[in-house]
Amino acid sequence: MKKLLFGILVSILILGGCVQDNPENEEAADDSETEEQESDVDSGATETQEGATIDDLEESYDVVVVGAGGGGMASAIEAYEAGASVAIFEKMPIVGGNTLKSSGGMNAAGTSIQEAEEVEDDPESFFEETLDGGHGENDQELLRYMTENAAEGIEWLDSMGITLGTLSYSGGMSQPRAHRPTDGSPVGGYLVDGLFDNLEERDIPVFLNSEVTRLVEDNGEVTGVEVTVDQTEDVTVNAGAVIVATGGFGANYDMITEYNSDLEGVVTTNHEGATGDGIQMIQDVGGDVVDMEYIQVHPTVHQEKSYLISESVRGSGAILVNQSGERFIDELQPRDVVSAGVQEEEGGYAYLIGDAALRERVPAVDHYDEEGLIVEADTIEDLAAEIDMDPETLASTLDAWNEAVQNEEDADHGRTTAMDYELNEGPFFASQIAPGIHHTMGGVRINTNTEVLDTDGNAIPNLYAAGETAGGVHGANRIGGNAVAEIVVFGRQAGTQAANHALGN
Repeated sequence: MKKLLFGILVSILILGGCVQDNPENEEAADDSETEEQESDVDSGATETQEGATIDDLEESYDVVVVGAGGGGMASAIEAYEAGASVAIFEKMPIVGGNTLKSSGGMNAAGTSIQEAEEVEDDPESFFEETLDGGHGENDQELLRYMTENAAEGIEWLDSMGITLGTLSYSGGMSQPRAHRPTDGSPVGGYLVDGLFDNLEERDIPVFLNSEVTRLVEDNGEVTGVEVTVDQTEDVTVNAGAVIVATGGFGANYDMITEYNSDLEGVVTTNHEGATGDGIQMIQDVGGDVVDMEYIQVHPTVHQEKSYLISESVRGSGAILVNQSGERFIDELQPRDVVSAGVQEEEGGYAYLIGDAALRERVPAVDHYDEEGLIVEADTIEDLAAEIDMDPETLASTLDAWNEAVQNEEDADHGRTTAMDYELNEGPFFASQIAPGIHHTMGGVRINTNTEVLDTDGNAIPNLYAAGETAGGVHGANRIGGNAVAEIVVFGRQAGTQAANHALGN
């Protein structure tokens, strides 16, 4: 009951009047699914992949992976490396899932990248700050496993040609822990392309447009899956172990409102396939769930297109201002705090403000420009006029910010991270944002071996889960950069554990 009451209080604080009173939001809810489908591949990942065909299908595999997002692909690679025969079934026509939409980075502490940049960091600080960001509601065993193994995950990716060699800050983190592609591209598309390339190199079959509809069980043990292959043929595929990595339920408004009715009508950044299928299938075989009431809203979402503006923009020096042109918050606080701050401003929205130098540091801004998400002007006064804001006030706000950067002290709002750059180089840009549904912290209950637990706390034989399908890691609020850390760390663990179990190792 304590956790439920806390979740309700958080949702009320964040979204007292869920649908923002801004002119762009009027048709956002109705248009969100269409815009989502159009933007699923906008992160730079391969738009289409050639999947396996029905002729490639075997009657059984050592390990079956349900879902071809980042967690599913990572688990399949590790299961293969452990000696298992593996197949992936993905209901969508492309791989990637919500991973494809990730634009920030992967958090890790004590990495060789940080060492090269002379950043002093360690997993314990990573653990404590994530626990604080999750309001102490995190499963501490899962959280510690993630924070202690994320650095190894960075090296694992690098060993496969997926190098995250640039650092930035995430809200709620005291050190630059978000590891991003060196070329500045969104981490999601880069990661998905790299993982898919590695699947192809290993000849791991990926069956696209192939929806798993049921987990098959016999005497309490999961023995395979029922799947509609290529949307045409219903088959049963046997497996020594099954890994469910189908993501969360951020695009399933029935589930969202079941657990948090305050979020009805709020736009979502999730891809259309994030409907909680895997969670429901696991519940059907007795699996337990945890933290389902904790549904995160991200503070910087373009409402008209349901498009998330990456936290890396703020992590590289951008500020938030209200319609009056004034800063109102430390922009690098945890997402729930910033979302609440935006919601409390007049109209329930705000503007991200950046300059040409920031745009060079974060190439994703060019992409936002191409998508029509930003307004640009040569001077800050001209920008203010473009967004119907008082020019003198906005100019004064930037002067105060630049002075704070020079003095290394934000006396107004206490910001202490990502204060390395002034905003003084035209042209300047702005993007109108407001909170949007982004991540479902809840999911099925697992242990550190990624075994799915039933309502009595016992492992369901042969069943594993990873990624957003599983709950507990993030507690009441997810820190930016921890979703990629979660899918890599627990995806790898699921692949290894499932393979060893199926092979009797």
